[in-house]
Amino acid sequence: MIFQPEFETLERHALEALQLERLQALVERLRDANDIYRERLRGVAAPAALDDLAGLPFSTKVDMRDAYPLGLLAVPPEKLARIHASSGTTGNPTIGAYTAEDLRVFGEVMARSLAAGGIQPHDMFQVAWGYGLFTGGLGAHGGCETLGACAIPASSGNTARQLQLLCDLPVIGIGATPSYALVLAERLRAENRRPKALEYAICGAESWTREMREELEELFGVVATNIYGLTEIIGPGVAQECLEKQGLHVQEDHFLAEIIDSDTGKPLPDGERGELVLTTLTREAMPVLRYRTRDLTSLVREKCACGRTTARIDWFTGRVDDMLVIRGVNVFPSAVEEVLLRFPELSPNYRIFVDRPPNGLDQMLVEVEHHADASIDDTDRFAEVVTGRLAETLLVSLQTRIVAPGTIERIEAGKAKRVIDRRTV
Repeated sequence: MIFQPEFETLERHALEALQLERLQALVERLRDANDIYRERLRGVAAPAALDDLAGLPFSTKVDMRDAYPLGLLAVPPEKLARIHASSGTTGNPTIGAYTAEDLRVFGEVMARSLAAGGIQPHDMFQVAWGYGLFTGGLGAHGGCETLGACAIPASSGNTARQLQLLCDLPVIGIGATPSYALVLAERLRAENRRPKALEYAICGAESWTREMREELEELFGVVATNIYGLTEIIGPGVAQECLEKQGLHVQEDHFLAEIIDSDTGKPLPDGERGELVLTTLTREAMPVLRYRTRDLTSLVREKCACGRTTARIDWFTGRVDDMLVIRGVNVFPSAVEEVLLRFPELSPNYRIFVDRPPNGLDQMLVEVEHHADASIDDTDRFAEVVTGRLAETLLVSLQTRIVAPGTIERIEAGKAKRVIDRRTV
């Protein structure tokens, strides 16, 4: 199902003309509406073509925090209808402010995302993302209402109640972090229960891999798709996989995507992997110009088999911020997960510990659970095999520890913590 074919299947030349028109209007509005952007755009010509986008200044997470709480508003405060915020674990939280029109757009892009992930009007959709300041719960809820689906506002946590709803009601789809979806799937299997009608899982809000998706689909008996968004842009719904699973469709009439080299800031051609940069074309309250997401992916613009013509971003390989440097070697947690899940004996529940002994070199330990039904004759020997495969892929020496199912703490609310970096600077 395509929720808004008039935009999602727009011919490329028409879509790009619309993007340019909205980009030009955005630049002029920012000059008039916000002191910070007015200064940044001083002497910068309005873009005459989309190729001129690279001549406009970037925005970053630091800008958001420096302007805390409402320094980047482009409307009077009395026009605001809602405020969300990130956790702020590394400083001031990132504020996301919305007008009534912004909330309409939020509901629209989330409705498109739900439809792309298999949800249809009148279906029941269980929202297992957190409600409150986090954008996930209320964002998905608004998407259900716009689509005409029935929202079940379960929020995150309270696993027993989540399972009761899944088993008693004809819930067609669920939205959750991938790690929490795995918690639910594991509990169902352990209790020998099956959902009444579940077919689809839309997962996001934390990084995961295709290998983890395969594990989740097998355990949960669903088709799982990837959703992407961030508070700085609007929340979830910026991009969403369709059931073809050939990349995440960017809602391009609202968000302009580009890929740059993280080191130089220079644009990269389609198909080349780099840092995703996003511009909000229609957001009223807090529009953002060329926001550096720090997420690593690539971009393609060919028409998808589903019929959508919007550009697609590839599965993310990590974040610039999440990269670990171990004895001079760059290591992404997603690469560790990808290797681990090539072993059918291993589960997606793992942790990475990084230590720096006094006067010593960095040490990395990967701890991973084996499946309850896995047949491993010699755990230490098997750990050596896994270590060898990890070292061969990551190009860094490390240790692996295989532990029993249930050893690693499950996170029911919030994002899974995969990396414990205990090095002191």
